[in-house]
Amino acid sequence: MKATPLAIADVVLFEPRVFGDDRGFFYESFNQKVFEDAIGRPVTFVQDNHSRSAKGVLRGLHYQIKQAQGKLVRVTLGEVFDVAVDLRKSSPTFGRWVGAHLSAANHHQLWIPEGFAHGFVVLSESAEFLYKTTDYWAPEHERSLAWNDPSVAIEWPHDALPILSAKDAVAVSLKDAEVFA
Repeated sequence: MKATPLAIADVVLFEPRVFGDDRGFFYESFNQKVFEDAIGRPVTFVQDNHSRSAKGVLRGLHYQIKQAQGKLVRVTLGEVFDVAVDLRKSSPTFGRWVGAHLSAANHHQLWIPEGFAHGFVVLSESAEFLYKTTDYWAPEHERSLAWNDPSVAIEWPHDALPILSAKDAVAVSLKDAEVFA
């Protein structure tokens, strides 16, 4: 499995070796040793999540201010543009974002460590999104960063206004967000 740090080095893109023929394909989607060697520290995942969304749905940008979650994300149906925003105030990349196209066709996965907001927009007719988390969902600590905050300036590849949840429609800007030390 190839592991490539993105422009924010703590966010890592994983590209598995896919073996395919006319019968289909096989690939190793997760290997604890390979994963930990790539990110440089031990990680324990405690929860797996699975969502399905229609074209144009934008989920995020979510984070938990306490019980912060690292996430290993992938797509098993369709395609999304996935984004991580650095919310670590002490980081030299605070407020910057990185993004990657994740799809069932490319099999790529993205590691988003604790201290980042995370979101994605669906580019295909629908998408199924799977992710592992390093801590449990804690709705009382969940926060949302505005997807269209001009100070973050994410270059979303979707032309139309996204379809948002009620919670994401009232997400706050970076200047008003609770952030990490």
